[in-house]
Amino acid sequence: MQWVLRICAALVVMGLAFWAYHENYRTQESIKEVRRLHADIGAAHERLGVLKAEWAYLNRPDRLRDLADLNFDRLGLLPIEPGAFGSVNQILYPPAALPPITDPVSVSSDGSTEEPL
Repeated sequence: MQWVLRICAALVVMGLAFWAYHENYRTQESIKEVRRLHADIGAAHERLGVLKAEWAYLNRPDRLRDLADLNFDRLGLLPIEPGAFGSVNQILYPPAALPPITDPVSVSSDGSTEEPL
């Protein structure tokens, strides 16, 4: 009977060793994946920083003013002035909601005195 327990224990130990071996390699692969993702995130942050710098360079007010002057004939851009905007009394607000109908009136022409639905 003891030899059966020993064989079962040996099989359990071998099974646990096999499981630990595979878990070790899965963990190492996960760590590699996390490192790769961190590298990708760092590269994306770097690209984003470069794009923000390029956007700031292209949106310099003096450059935009020069472009507007160069393309004035084609675009017709003018500086914004306060008169270009409307006044507050020109704003259209939605109409007020109608109150609920409390005393309906029948308008049929057949002369009947039925109650409306």
